[in-house]
Amino acid sequence: MRRAAMWTMLAVAALVAVPAAAQKVTELTFYYPVAVGGPVTKTIDQMAADFSKENPDVKVNPVYAGTYQESIVKALTATKSGNPPQVAVLLSTDMFTLIDEDAIVPIDGLAKGADDKQWLDGFYKSFMLNSRTGGHTWGVPFQRSTIVLYWNKDLFKEAGLDPDKAPANWDEMVEFGKKLTKRDAGGNVTQWGVKIPSSGFPYWLFQGLTTPNDAILMNEAGTETYFDKPAVIEALQYWVDLSAKHKVMPGGVIEWGTTPKDFFEKKAAMIWTTTGNLTNIRKNAGFPFGVAMLPAKKHRGSPTGGGNFYVFAKTSPAEQAASLRFIKWMTAPQRAADWSIATGYVAVTPAAWETAEMKKYAQEVPQSTVARDQLEFAVAELSTHDNQRVTTALNNGLQAALTGSKPPAEALKDAQREATRLLKDYKR
Repeated sequence: MRRAAMWTMLAVAALVAVPAAAQKVTELTFYYPVAVGGPVTKTIDQMAADFSKENPDVKVNPVYAGTYQESIVKALTATKSGNPPQVAVLLSTDMFTLIDEDAIVPIDGLAKGADDKQWLDGFYKSFMLNSRTGGHTWGVPFQRSTIVLYWNKDLFKEAGLDPDKAPANWDEMVEFGKKLTKRDAGGNVTQWGVKIPSSGFPYWLFQGLTTPNDAILMNEAGTETYFDKPAVIEALQYWVDLSAKHKVMPGGVIEWGTTPKDFFEKKAAMIWTTTGNLTNIRKNAGFPFGVAMLPAKKHRGSPTGGGNFYVFAKTSPAEQAASLRFIKWMTAPQRAADWSIATGYVAVTPAAWETAEMKKYAQEVPQSTVARDQLEFAVAELSTHDNQRVTTALNNGLQAALTGSKPPAEALKDAQREATRLLKDYKR
């Protein structure tokens, strides 16, 4: 009897032990675009590890997929091969492409509870413009930005300008630029007044000119573009004139990647770039600098930019549920605040700005609030069906005008003609 009782107890103990030992861990492959303006892989690794520690039934494996452009190609290639990532951060403007390729599932199809819906409604409305279409939410804002103007306060002071005042409008940017542009005895420019990058994301920087001129580049459905409207042509003419007419900016193509370095080396007194460069500039600028909203024409304005979280199709319900948990965790107020402080990207919810850490940061680094305040005037970043080819058409037109090979009106009419051809099959 005693032997039988002992075996019974051992059998019960074994049954109790099995679930704990065999607890299934859901693994998530997380594609992250590493080339986004600073060394952030350590932060991402730590966040993924912290999530898995708090959620031992989920293991997140970050995969650093290169630039945004390389990441979307890798994600779609993996999807077509039947081995997609479960979750990824990709450009918010990739939304239509991912939908058209049946690569992602709508987030609101997973976030069905009252708490989930409250979470989805908690993001800044401007950021959701590139996250929703067709009555569904497809992406969740994570590392989002606007374009801002950075200026060197010491160089402003040397030029007789108020070091605490950025140009408020297009005319002032030209006026300030002329005072800030320096030439040596041979007439060679040693310091430019302003640099607006025209490689990498030229269409995005261009929206920093079209938006204040009250011009929208596409419709909400992503089926039409308006590249050749008069206000759009006027914005490109101004951009061209900064170098060709006013001589305050170098001609030709200005490299996106080297613009911050030119700022550090005092080769440019003012630059336009992403708010995501704020931490980089804080660490590397050896001088006091300011951050301002983009200069106004008819009003203030900037496109939003940056990356969203997406959940991929052709993954299991358990993986999609775990992906949603991971995204909610990553965008919770405290972590959104931590991410913003670490990188310079805009904290994506008003609740994040109410955390103690973010309040302290905003007080210590008041430049961080500029992009947040500019959201009031922000519009959606250019995004359409067949987005890569449509934006390439516009980018080619912009560079043709900036290099002087085509007048702005002709360059934009050509870009519009190509965009119309590419989008004709999507108009229903």
